[in-house]
Amino acid sequence: MKRSLRSQLRVLALAGLVLPVPAIAASTDPAATEAVRVGVMLTVLAIIPALLISTTSFIRIVVVLAMIRHAFGMPQTPPNAVLTSLALFLTAFVMGPTLTDLNQDAVQPFIEGRTEISEAMENGAQPLKRFMLRHTRDADLEMVYRISDSPLPATAKEVDLLKLTPAFMLNELRVAFTIGFVILLPFLLIDLVVASILLSLGMMMVPPTTISLPIKVLMFVLIDGWSLVVEGLLGSFA
Repeated sequence: MKRSLRSQLRVLALAGLVLPVPAIAASTDPAATEAVRVGVMLTVLAIIPALLISTTSFIRIVVVLAMIRHAFGMPQTPPNAVLTSLALFLTAFVMGPTLTDLNQDAVQPFIEGRTEISEAMENGAQPLKRFMLRHTRDADLEMVYRISDSPLPATAKEVDLLKLTPAFMLNELRVAFTIGFVILLPFLLIDLVVASILLSLGMMMVPPTTISLPIKVLMFVLIDGWSLVVEGLLGSFA
């Protein structure tokens, strides 16, 4: 009896969700149309964090900044909020032209009512696809299509965004780790030199990081390390 009642409640709930959809879609009431637009905009705002991480330069930037922090041997300095804020501003700088195209081609026409939802989404995907394709290796894209058992697209316009996104993310991680490796090497050499000197002096009880940390910080400040890293990161997207 309880199972039957539960099934009936599920059917009624599903009907309550589905039945109003045709009515809203078929309505020509401007208020209803505006409500649909507002609902779509709220949905887009809800998925912006996922889009920010997976389809922009944010991955490469935040991973490199995090690796710098670990190179110093200070996992909590600078704090996560500082690194994330810096990564967001740098991402906005890199993605500026792409976001401008997306706003002109998709957002503004949809807000003004000149395009439907499906057309706006298709138009908005094109600037992102162009940016992602410029920074995606063919080998990564081919691997994703091979895993999904799908034929390779003949042109760039036919590339599926759902398959392009993981390929783009893989390439961003590869580039970020490559940059991070180059940054880590000097810090590793400092740790080795300090450890060797302490060992030769018989100061085996002194942690090498106690001596190497201020040396690494001083070296990074003297060479204006943050500016060099930021300039290198932005240049990698040119």
